[in-house]
Amino acid sequence: MSSATLEVHLTDEDLTAALREDVRRGLTAEPKWLPPKWFYDARGSELFEKITELPEYYPTRTERALLERVVGEIAQVAQAEILVELGAGSAAKTRLLLQALTAGGPLRTYVPQDVSGAALSASAAEVAEEFPQLNVHGVVSDFTATLDNLPRGGRRMVAFLGGTIGNLVPAERADFLGAIHDVLEPGEQLLLGAGLVIDPAVLVPAYDDAAGVTAEFNRNVLHVLNARLAANFDPEKFAHIAVWDAEQEWIEMRLEATESMTVEIPELELTVQFEKGEQLRTEISAKFRREGLESELAAAGFATERVWTDADDRFALLLAERR
Repeated sequence: MSSATLEVHLTDEDLTAALREDVRRGLTAEPKWLPPKWFYDARGSELFEKITELPEYYPTRTERALLERVVGEIAQVAQAEILVELGAGSAAKTRLLLQALTAGGPLRTYVPQDVSGAALSASAAEVAEEFPQLNVHGVVSDFTATLDNLPRGGRRMVAFLGGTIGNLVPAERADFLGAIHDVLEPGEQLLLGAGLVIDPAVLVPAYDDAAGVTAEFNRNVLHVLNARLAANFDPEKFAHIAVWDAEQEWIEMRLEATESMTVEIPELELTVQFEKGEQLRTEISAKFRREGLESELAAAGFATERVWTDADDRFALLLAERR
């Protein structure tokens, strides 16, 4: 039986330093913002799992159903010897890929990457037990900064699923896709999952559910700042807002101050003023059109080989080759 190994390029101290920098930059900007990666402490991860089960939240189940339908084709075209998954989390969807890629294929190594060492260690051990023929090599890192740490030594396919590419603004996407291109060899591949532009009447409720779970998830970033930086936010004094920006073609999640307030962040020696009605942007979730995705991939040096979409054209999986 194989065992999982873990390579650590990101420590708790590194994460705290990054949080401090992001909070200082974001909360002194105009308008204020915070990166969405800080939603995800243990409570935030639990809340997101609940979101994926909500009736309004179609992306997770749509992508999984699409992956179930086309995973055999992906495996046949990819012929990957090494599967690298960025932002692996629990690796739930990846098991579909692993099953297909190991069914008579050349896959021999699975490389899950995530920022959480504890979560990655647990999921890597589960995969190693389920797929004893695989070498499972976890990498604890920030996928936007440490792609050069990913193992080499075989035909690789990098999987970036879940529509997470939409959390990056266009310039960040260009840098990120370019960085993936630079660590891959010609002929190696990227499997990208992305949400598509659909009717806002369906899209917006996915980020503003009736049960209020997404609102709690949004406010959780303030709980994280309280816990990690000794801030004194009162999260209940912020309303959850989700809006569709038709020009940028992305959802914005924001937190709106319901009254004027002063927030102290002692760890940063920072005092932040909020006016009543002032909004703090916590996430963008860009949605795409097929031609736009292929254009962005081409600009980064990839040739799109296959595109699969669900029957309602809500989600796309793209397999692209590094030129």
